[in-house]
Amino acid sequence: MGILYVVPTPVGNMEDMTLRAIRILKEADVVLAEDTRTSGILLKHFEIKQHLLSHHKFNEHGTSAAIVERLQAGQTVALVSDAGTPGISDPGFFLVREAVRAGVEVQTLPGATAFVPALVSSGLPCDRFCFEGFLPQKKGRQSKVEALRDEERTMVFYESPYRVVKTLQLFREVFGADRQVSVCREISKVHEESVRGTLDEVIAHFTDHEPRGEFVIVVAGKEKS
Repeated sequence: MGILYVVPTPVGNMEDMTLRAIRILKEADVVLAEDTRTSGILLKHFEIKQHLLSHHKFNEHGTSAAIVERLQAGQTVALVSDAGTPGISDPGFFLVREAVRAGVEVQTLPGATAFVPALVSSGLPCDRFCFEGFLPQKKGRQSKVEALRDEERTMVFYESPYRVVKTLQLFREVFGADRQVSVCREISKVHEESVRGTLDEVIAHFTDHEPRGEFVIVVAGKEKS
């Protein structure tokens, strides 16, 4: 029986790649990639020449059975996404579940994921928090946020630059203009930035400065009465 390794990759800075991750990718019989072009650049940087197979949210239901068969036949398989830890707002959950059901050993390496540095550097409580990932783009967006109206834990969201201002405006509508927020973008990259303040203040900032890059929004929970 082989092993399925879930391998985090850098969200920005290549130096965030761990030595163990490099070794596992070099030793794997096959590397599953969300986008073979993106992962190909990463592997080339670290002189990793393993065979790449495409594995993403549009084909994972169709390819997972064959991958589990490879694992049952004794192959070592490494799963990576474009950036960060597979399964965290990225493909990975379905394959891991099928491997576990088939009795295959799954090992997930510790490593990069965007929300942890954004949460810790926010200045908001991080002893208890809820990770919400990406909000629905259209249907269910408003109701999802309204369901969090009384959440007392710090809340963490992912967002694209095209929707970040609208999302912050929705948060203001539901949580109030004075709710504290930290918006972190381009984590571990050259232009990394954290903008902290009330929702009103942060909305004003990104209204004046066009949002660029990938965003993590950390919102304070409701104060206990």
